[in-house]
Amino acid sequence: MTHILHRTIGARLPTAVGGGGVELYDADGRSYIDASGGAAVSCLGHGHPDVVAALHAQADKLAYAHTSFFTSDAAEALADRLVTGAPDGISHVYFNSGGSEAVEAALKMARQYFVEIGQPNRSRIIARRQSYHGNTLGALATGGNAWRRAPFAPLLVETHHIDPCFAYRYQEVSESDDAYAARAAGALEDKILELGPETVMAFVAEPVVGATAGAVPPVADYFKQIRAICDRYGILLILDEVMCGMGRTGTLHACEQDGVAPDLMTIAKGLGGGYQPIGATLLSGRIFEAFAAGSGSFQHGHTYICHPMACAAALAVQEVVARDRLLDNVQVMGAHLRRRLTERFGNHPHVGDIRGRGLFVGVELVADRSTKEPFDPDLKLNARVKRAAMERGLAVYPAGGTIDGARGDHVLLAPPFIIDAMTVDTVVERLGDAIDAALPTAA
Repeated sequence: MTHILHRTIGARLPTAVGGGGVELYDADGRSYIDASGGAAVSCLGHGHPDVVAALHAQADKLAYAHTSFFTSDAAEALADRLVTGAPDGISHVYFNSGGSEAVEAALKMARQYFVEIGQPNRSRIIARRQSYHGNTLGALATGGNAWRRAPFAPLLVETHHIDPCFAYRYQEVSESDDAYAARAAGALEDKILELGPETVMAFVAEPVVGATAGAVPPVADYFKQIRAICDRYGILLILDEVMCGMGRTGTLHACEQDGVAPDLMTIAKGLGGGYQPIGATLLSGRIFEAFAAGSGSFQHGHTYICHPMACAAALAVQEVVARDRLLDNVQVMGAHLRRRLTERFGNHPHVGDIRGRGLFVGVELVADRSTKEPFDPDLKLNARVKRAAMERGLAVYPAGGTIDGARGDHVLLAPPFIIDAMTVDTVVERLGDAIDAALPTAA
């Protein structure tokens, strides 16, 4: 019997007892290739000696000091490093304990910014359907994950959503990438005009959509058009890179590949690689200056912000990523992963799309490849794939509701940045076997 309220009550979970490199080990002696990094978290894999050593050193020196009294060397050094590598205009960092907290902070920063500059009527948030921005109430309200939102709808603040830039599902057959990008971005301007530009404070988006839709990248210059629309109406652009950021797509920040810089950015997961819980909200200089010239503070806080142990772990992770040039490996192995997946599934009758950037790849499963018709949700194919993969020593991150929160299945792959070609080949082989085993016999 367990006294833990697990994600699924009654589930029989193996007990993880160790890990090394790209593998995790359970109490029965089985090993699993961590091909999703948990939830795109374990960018350095498991048991990296440099990070473990940094944690030991920090614990020997200082475990915790409340930020109303002290700062710490670890937090200051990590902030310096992040600002140095940040998109243009970012000047400061606010550390917290994870992605949901980072999004909550970004939303409150956006609101306080407009209060400070004398535009208190701006409070409306626009985001995209089939997005995910976290599970706390503000983040959940902002996200477009219909299944996660539904039970808590009465508790959520009003937010507004437009269709995502999701080429496989929304781009018309005769439509060019440029035309589709313009149409998808134009939906934001339409929504702003519908609500009244003077009432909108922020547009929130994942540069590459993560868990809800399965590694969906934008097309053409979609985000450049989004940036221009936000600027036209004085709206803040918040980019959520909690899952797709910190090197996961092959550049430190996913938005680098889109040629845009946000006003606020959220990061987590790959920031600390799972060695400690940590997230951060990065803010532009104009937002910081508004706070400094106005109330003199950001009216927000948590007990564990700027936690020295978490910051020390994250600093070590980022130093290893840079020192070992792991983003080069993300690009090379990402291309190899896409190539091997295409070889294995390119003609598979139940794989409709293979997409993503770097080591952030989604495989969408369909009942009919020609019509893109999804499987019956009652089949719970995504859960069947997960079980079949685990039986084969492979941890992947499948999900359902890919299309609209109810229909559609995909598998997300986000292996550690240290993965090699031989292991990629094994991942694809085991995933192929798992998908074939999970499909209904009539498929």
